[in-house]
Amino acid sequence: MIRLSGRLSGLEESATLAITAKAKALAAEGRDIIGLGAGEPDFDTPENIKNAAIKAIRDGQTKYTPVGGINELKDAVAGKFKRDNNLAYSRDEIIVSCGGKHSIYNLFQAILDPGDEVVIPSPYWLSYPVMAALGGGVPRIIPTEESAGFKMSVEAFRENITPRTKAVVINSPSNPTGAAYTFEELKRLAQAALENNVLIISDEIYEKLTYDGFKASSIASTSEEARRNSVVLNGVSKTYSMTGWRIGYAAGPKEIVKAMTSIQSQSTSNPTSISQWAAVEAISGPQDSLAVMVGEFEKRRNAMVEALNSIEGVSAFKPLGAFYVFANISGLLGGRSKGREIKGSADFAACLLDEAGVAVVPGGPFGDDRYIRLSYATSMKNVVEGVRRIREAAGRLG
Repeated sequence: MIRLSGRLSGLEESATLAITAKAKALAAEGRDIIGLGAGEPDFDTPENIKNAAIKAIRDGQTKYTPVGGINELKDAVAGKFKRDNNLAYSRDEIIVSCGGKHSIYNLFQAILDPGDEVVIPSPYWLSYPVMAALGGGVPRIIPTEESAGFKMSVEAFRENITPRTKAVVINSPSNPTGAAYTFEELKRLAQAALENNVLIISDEIYEKLTYDGFKASSIASTSEEARRNSVVLNGVSKTYSMTGWRIGYAAGPKEIVKAMTSIQSQSTSNPTSISQWAAVEAISGPQDSLAVMVGEFEKRRNAMVEALNSIEGVSAFKPLGAFYVFANISGLLGGRSKGREIKGSADFAACLLDEAGVAVVPGGPFGDDRYIRLSYATSMKNVVEGVRRIREAAGRLG
């Protein structure tokens, strides 16, 4: 009998990918399924970006590139950081990887030794604890509450720092809640990290997707000391509707970037050459399409939050960023539908998919089983119809 690695103990498929795959399978069988689970924009990649990729193919840019990315893309990334965040990085402080998830995985592999603790506020993107554990680390989860905007206070952060604390993850705007920290809040968190020699990991993949006039800040921009003690993670997937192109990037201390590059050299080697040239255009080219996408997302967010809050037993936190609503379903737990008791978020998500044809993601894998995550990165028609079906399903619970 083949024995698998012990590090796989408890490792499961990503809940978001699993629910999306099941929804697509049911749709392929002819079921009328509305997907509110996927974390990708429904907009097409802008034409100028696609044309840049086509040009790269025709120009023969189809060979291996340097492991950590082409200089042209590193320069574009450095320009973006300077322009948007007032952060200065050199080429050897930047690495390009096969998507934002790959960047985070490389980072945990590069910095963690067995037993090192990583502070992760909850609710969290479900891959953070898993990837920290795969790197030998120990996730130290700090629960946050909706009443506090789903944000970790500096006091809670300080209380959870131990001699084993290696890093803290800050995701602003957040997946799954859409919560976002102010500049002053980030400044206080950065100071606490600096005082305790804790590396700051700042996931800013949803940086450009903000609403109500809010502008996201980078924790690395709060001081030069914070910049030197931070690894900033970003990518083109969400901002430019390029999820399938698989380009993420990170910027931080040279020694960490060098280590991440070494790890990448032994796993994937370079990101796709064609996607890299497309990303150069995405970051450096016209940004007009972004405002259109954000405007549509804001309309859908408003409609989804209002509709969810009209359902008895459900309440929805209004997100400042990203494209998710983290809805509290505590008032529905304990109900029954077709003989099935709704004990937690997974039960309710299964009920919605099987009985209402709506795909949502349970909140348990994100760290709070009282919630479900819904994505409004879909059409307004799907938002309206999807929540209508949820209302009917909730009303049928006995």
